[in-house]
Amino acid sequence: MSRGTLALVTTAALAVVLGAAPAEAAHRGGSLQSTIQLPNGFQPEGIAIGKAPYAYFGSRVDGDIYRASLRTGRGEVISQGPGTQSLGLKIDDRGRLFVAGGSGGNARVINAATGAVLKSYTLQTVPSFINDVTLTGGAAWYTDSANPVLFKLPLGRHGKLPAEAVRVPLTGDITYQTGNNANGIAPTPDRRGLIIVQSNTGKLFRTSYSGRTTEIDLGGESVPNGDGLWLRGSTLYVVQNRLNVITRIQLDKRATKGTVVSRTTDPRFDVPTTIAEYGKYFYLPNARFTTPATPETEYTAVGVKRP
Repeated sequence: MSRGTLALVTTAALAVVLGAAPAEAAHRGGSLQSTIQLPNGFQPEGIAIGKAPYAYFGSRVDGDIYRASLRTGRGEVISQGPGTQSLGLKIDDRGRLFVAGGSGGNARVINAATGAVLKSYTLQTVPSFINDVTLTGGAAWYTDSANPVLFKLPLGRHGKLPAEAVRVPLTGDITYQTGNNANGIAPTPDRRGLIIVQSNTGKLFRTSYSGRTTEIDLGGESVPNGDGLWLRGSTLYVVQNRLNVITRIQLDKRATKGTVVSRTTDPRFDVPTTIAEYGKYFYLPNARFTTPATPETEYTAVGVKRP
C-alpha cells in the first residue's frame, strides 16, 4: 500500500530465500492454486483469508471486493465499491470483512458471504490515506498514512459494531514525513499492543492502545517500503512491496526488539502489497505499482510456502 517513491535497501548481509509454492499444493484434502488470476484492470491492494479456502481482494480503482477460490482460482465481485478505494482487509470469525478506504477517508464492514455493507464509517474529512486494518484488543484498528492517528472501532458484546470510530493520535517515537507513513498494522505477540510499519523510513513501532509509539530495535536493520504485516506467534512477516520480498523478523514477546531472520522472494512477485495465510502458504496480491494501469492490465495473486 504505497504512494511513495522506492527507497534503497542493502540486503547483501542477509540470505534471500526462494519460497515458491509448487504449481498446485496438496492441502486439507484438496489442491491449492499457486497463482490466482484477478480481473483485468482490478488494481488489487488488500487480501484477507478466513477459515475457508477463499481469498478476498480490494480494488484501488473503485473499492469493489472480489472473492476467489484458492482451490479452483475462480472468483467474482461480491460487493460493489463506493467509488473510492478498498485497501487493507481483515476478516473476523463472524465472517465480516473490515475494509480500509484509502484516499476516501472511510472504512466499511462487509458481510463476506453476501457482500452486503453492514456499516460505513467516515474516519477523516481532511486529505488522508486509510491504509490498513487489524483486529485485536476487542477492536478494529486502522492506520492513516497521511496523518499521525489511528482509528479504533471498539467492538461490543457479540462483536456489535460501534456507532462511530474513536480517534487515537499517535505520539512518541514516530515522526510523520513526506511520503507514505504508518502503513501495515498487526498485533504484538503478547496481544497488549500494536505493531505498525512506517513505509518511508523502514521503521517498525510498538504502539500502545492509547497511541504511544516506541521504535522496535531491529539491530540496525530496517524494512523500507514495508507494507502488509502478518504476525504468526512471535514471528512478524513484513511485505516490502517494491523490493519484492517478504522479510521474516523474530520478535520478543512485547515487540521491543526484533531480529531479521530472512528475506524471501519469488520470480512471480510484481510489487506485492499485503499478505494473508492459509495452511502452510502465504498469498499476496501483485499491485504492479511500476506498471501503467489500464482497464486491460492483468493482475494476479501468488501463493508461496510460508518461510
